[in-house]
Amino acid sequence: MTTIYLKPHKEDSLRRFHPWVFSGAIARVLLDAGHPGNAPAEGELVSVYSSMGEVLGVGHWQIGSIAVRILAFGVETLPADFWNERIRAAYQVREALGLTPNHQSPITNHQYNDTFRLIHGEGDFLPGLIVDVYADTAVVQAHSIGMHLCRKEIAKALMDEIPQVQNVYYKSDDTLPFKAKIDGDKIGYLAMTDCEKADEFWSTENGLQFRIDWLRGQKTGFFIDQRENRALVERYAANKDVLNMFCYTGGFSLYALRGGAKSVDSVDVSQKAIDLVNINVARNFPNDPRHHAYAADAFDFLSDKITNHKSQITNYDLIILDPPAFAKHRDAVKNALRGYQRINAKAIEMIRPGGILFTFSCSQAVDKEAFRLAVFSAAAQVGRKVRILHQLHQPQDHPINIYHPEGEYLKGLVLYVE
Repeated sequence: MTTIYLKPHKEDSLRRFHPWVFSGAIARVLLDAGHPGNAPAEGELVSVYSSMGEVLGVGHWQIGSIAVRILAFGVETLPADFWNERIRAAYQVREALGLTPNHQSPITNHQYNDTFRLIHGEGDFLPGLIVDVYADTAVVQAHSIGMHLCRKEIAKALMDEIPQVQNVYYKSDDTLPFKAKIDGDKIGYLAMTDCEKADEFWSTENGLQFRIDWLRGQKTGFFIDQRENRALVERYAANKDVLNMFCYTGGFSLYALRGGAKSVDSVDVSQKAIDLVNINVARNFPNDPRHHAYAADAFDFLSDKITNHKSQITNYDLIILDPPAFAKHRDAVKNALRGYQRINAKAIEMIRPGGILFTFSCSQAVDKEAFRLAVFSAAAQVGRKVRILHQLHQPQDHPINIYHPEGEYLKGLVLYVE
């Protein structure tokens, strides 16, 4: 196996169990005899040592500023049962949280749930790997070439260890490094027992049913990370006129309807998303006159500038702003913060006195203090009195590795607007 030696004192972060080795920390790379190239292949397993020869761990090599993602600390090779052991451990956490269908608990108020994130990258000590479970299907995304190369072993371990999983679908066409030379398919079934068509597939989150389209949908087909925040919307929705901006599949809308909202408007720029929202509403609340959906630009909708909708736009008692990542890298943070300020200012301006605003950022490059400052600036710009009721974050099945604080990406505020 190829061995990596670090520069003096560059092993300190690994001794604190941070799972990344940066390229600037590497002193030398020693290829094993018979290595086919003159450098490690992207995705290759490598052993990492300190400058003094101390074994630090083993991980996947990759091209870029993060040169190695550590899979196991203090060993030179991975144990034979590595994938089964890690996936089993992750599932046990979800069982303890009451998120799995065979082990519901008071955490979910005994509402049936078969939708959860099983593997959350570094948060589950498997950097570069995401696995979401929808009923009997696990959807796998690799964010590193190393995980891509291990996809078949991962699929087998999922089938072995997770009782409800009968199918494993691989969807990494949008997540793998775009410059990498990739062998093998980036999309398709890795294992299948008895799979329904994706466009007819339903899963259940806290008693509500959602159509999951992992073939064409965003991410793995659904945004599981807002589950607990959707439940909080349900608590506030009674007798309120609700606006769900950037609604995608309508998760917040369904929870608001179940919470007794007077009316719910769902808005998304994508007509495909709006079609899916209407399908989900019809499944859970057939012929319910409280719900309306609009394919429209969020900024235009809030500015009341779309002629076709003018007669139907109203002020709201509860508004949810859950936009896509405005900043996908640090170079875009400044523009992203302006975007957050602008959209929040419009929402604060139009919400009724005594209204509740749920506002979010899923941009990992935007930290919670910067996001909070953007929302503060929006409130100051409009000149209304605003209180923070809740500070929100990602749910339990999107854990943050205590040694890897970079894993905290979702942040949100619940505001009371006088």
